[in-house]
Amino acid sequence: MKVFCLDCYCSGEAGAMLDASLGNNFSHSTFVFRGFPELQKHRRLLALPFSASYLSVLLGNSLVVYVIRSVESLHSPMYLLICTLCIVDVLMVTAIVPKMLLSLLFDRDEISLAGCLTQMFFTHFLSSLESTLLLAMALDRYVAICQPLRYTELIGPSMFVKLLLFTLVRSGSIMATLVGLAGSLRFCGSNTIQHYYCDHMALVSLACDSTDKSNAAGLAVIVCFVGVDIPLIFLSYMKILSVVLKAAVADEDRWKAFHTCGTHLIVMMCFYLVGSVTFLSHNLNIPLPTDVNTFMGLMYILFPATVNPVIYGVRTKEIRNGFFRIFKRRRKTIKMVKVSPADKQQVRRFPA
Repeated sequence: MKVFCLDCYCSGEAGAMLDASLGNNFSHSTFVFRGFPELQKHRRLLALPFSASYLSVLLGNSLVVYVIRSVESLHSPMYLLICTLCIVDVLMVTAIVPKMLLSLLFDRDEISLAGCLTQMFFTHFLSSLESTLLLAMALDRYVAICQPLRYTELIGPSMFVKLLLFTLVRSGSIMATLVGLAGSLRFCGSNTIQHYYCDHMALVSLACDSTDKSNAAGLAVIVCFVGVDIPLIFLSYMKILSVVLKAAVADEDRWKAFHTCGTHLIVMMCFYLVGSVTFLSHNLNIPLPTDVNTFMGLMYILFPATVNPVIYGVRTKEIRNGFFRIFKRRRKTIKMVKVSPADKQQVRRFPA
């Protein structure tokens, strides 16, 4: 005998309507990182090279900052730009690597939408800031070598203020728009981010809404930074090489200038090229394996931060000499501290 239950029927119909409503308006508030899906069994081993890289970034960049800050002769525009670049590298790597190591070692893969958008903003903002600093360093060298008589006129405190305002307006406005568009999307499908940090397009690719505006914003980032900064940097270094090669200097000096400019350009091109590929692979639907895309996205941030202390620190004579000067000063201080008053009395009584 069937018993008709009006309350049950109504509650079941209401539940179905509620589920349908949730299906239309639901959006994930937490996400899960899944970088290197083919290497999930070895994820704890992956933490070793990334931990070593993070430590080298912290030590190398901190040492360069300490030397530039401690040696008064290095308080010039070029070295202050290098110091700022090192600080930006440390902040940018710190924005992603600690969270990634927690994920690799302790399976703490989740991140809230707010946390994801915050990480996205700082990662891309600091990355764009690095691009501006590389451009400023190239222009500084151009003025110093190609227009040395006007260096003090063109490069000074007012230039740094203008550079700061330009960076904040350009990077801040573009990245805030990028993150704002991503935050306005609904994520009703998968909540798995195929990466180890909140890359813009890795998150946007999960959206249920139209992503045309976000894709356009991603392309605008490429145009504003890669399309503008790279040509200016390249032209600056080409002009520097042209002036140096035409000057009446020894072949050794010419080779040194060529080697230095070439090394700087190679590191910069790696930074811009890998960053552009990771951005455009989603925008242009370029099929890249998740492992490859994750690796390139990490190297785009880790590689420059790891080699910049060597390129701009160890290989720069003035910074290297400053380090040895501090080291010698510390050794003298330690020797003086070790000599006690009793030892001094002995030296006075029994002169050599």
